[in-house]
Amino acid sequence: MGHSMSGVGVLDKAVVILAACVDGASLAELVDRTKLPRATAHRLAQALEIHRMLVRDTAGRWRPGPRLGELANAAPDVLLTAAEPLLSALRDATGESAQLYLRRADERICVAAAERASGLRDTVPVGSVLPMTAGSAAQILLAWEPPEAVMPLLPRCKFTGRTLAEVRRRGWAQSVAEREAGVASVSSPIRDRTGRVIAAISISGPIERLGRRPGDRHAMAVVRAGQRLSGL
Repeated sequence: MGHSMSGVGVLDKAVVILAACVDGASLAELVDRTKLPRATAHRLAQALEIHRMLVRDTAGRWRPGPRLGELANAAPDVLLTAAEPLLSALRDATGESAQLYLRRADERICVAAAERASGLRDTVPVGSVLPMTAGSAAQILLAWEPPEAVMPLLPRCKFTGRTLAEVRRRGWAQSVAEREAGVASVSSPIRDRTGRVIAAISISGPIERLGRRPGDRHAMAVVRAGQRLSGL
């Protein structure tokens, strides 16, 4: 079935049913995808429908139901919870403001930050929406995407495909006055358990402090922070 099994038969089968319905499934498709007996697949799909974990669309195919979203929204965000102390530690280790970015289509959102207490700062408030066309965090969020997802954006980017290839090779990104004049930054990837890049962790500050090769000084600290937040 291609899924991890817990040994609790009915639960394992229900999870397989849910996975098979992600893009919609008729009963025949459920049986084909799960290899479960037709009667078992039908009984479990109906039970999941009663619990609103599956719903039927206009074509009568089962799809994920609203209860799944309700349960997901009620869960604490593991990444954000883990990121807060690590962002503070990264700020203290580098002396620069630290941020966590997620991609939303052609934009990136700052979802967590730890600011310097004093002195020159590059403040990126939580909730800020920034472009995917400039900055080291944007490079990270694009570097491991498939070419077809990157090519339409590249003509508008301040960086090139060669830049992204270099980011993939060394595992971190830097930018100098790319998104904003006078500002430099260093970013690294945060990955999920499958290795997919899901977020970028960054530090940023004035070029006067970080220099024109900020990665030389701070890349390893940023990379280590990204590794510690990966696989949660």
